[in-house]
Amino acid sequence: QVQLVESGGGSVRAGGSLRLSCAASGVIFSINRMGWYRQAPGMQRELVARIVSGGSTNYLDSVKGRFTISRDNAKNTVYLQMNSLKPEDTAVYYCNVQIRNGDTMGTMRLYDYWGQGTQVTVSS
Repeated sequence: QVQLVESGGGSVRAGGSLRLSCAASGVIFSINRMGWYRQAPGMQRELVARIVSGGSTNYLDSVKGRFTISRDNAKNTVYLQMNSLKPEDTAVYYCNVQIRNGDTMGTMRLYDYWGQGTQVTVSS
């Protein structure tokens, strides 16, 4: 009942910028945390940035100072502004959203959802 739609990936030269967006829709009581992960070929998926409901953020060390995560609670949307991109940022980027909803018994639980992934390619 919850869908995540990502947009904003693409190909840029090193030093360029891209902005990723991820919008959540469907039955949503509240959103706890929202974040972006990435996975390069042959590598494990890694957390790039995360923002919790109170607004606190954390970042992968290699992207600090270059990437900024933000969220629009009214639109259930999370953004990732990526500046000064480097070839090593090349990966498929996945949106991750943790949503609080009631189960069939009415108990509130946390559920994790993933976007479909969007390719980011940075050439040197």
